[in-house]
Amino acid sequence: MLPWIFSRKGASGFSWASTLDHVTAGISASGLTTIVTGASSGIGAETARVLAARGAHVIMAVRNLAAAEDMRQAVLAESPAASLDLMELDLSSLASVRKFDGDFDATGLPLNILV
Repeated sequence: MLPWIFSRKGASGFSWASTLDHVTAGISASGLTTIVTGASSGIGAETARVLAARGAHVIMAVRNLAAAEDMRQAVLAESPAASLDLMELDLSSLASVRKFDGDFDATGLPLNILV
């Protein structure tokens, strides 16, 4: 019975095994601006990768710009037309959050998605 529980899809048609690529297949994020925090590794990096592949302009908000640049290059190798920008942000520092806010505001871009 246990394998059945784990292989069962929910009402959405997805299960615990569904990936972000599966869930967003056929969806265009073209024209949307997204800020993804922690985009240099882990779930933030995967979110940035898929949103960029779907056409969103992704702002990678990260503490470590060097690590983020490596991730940015990996995404661009997979999706050469992707639009990714790096901006420094340390969520544990109010001064950093204020600086990020001012820097993002200066771009004049809308904010459609914040992850």
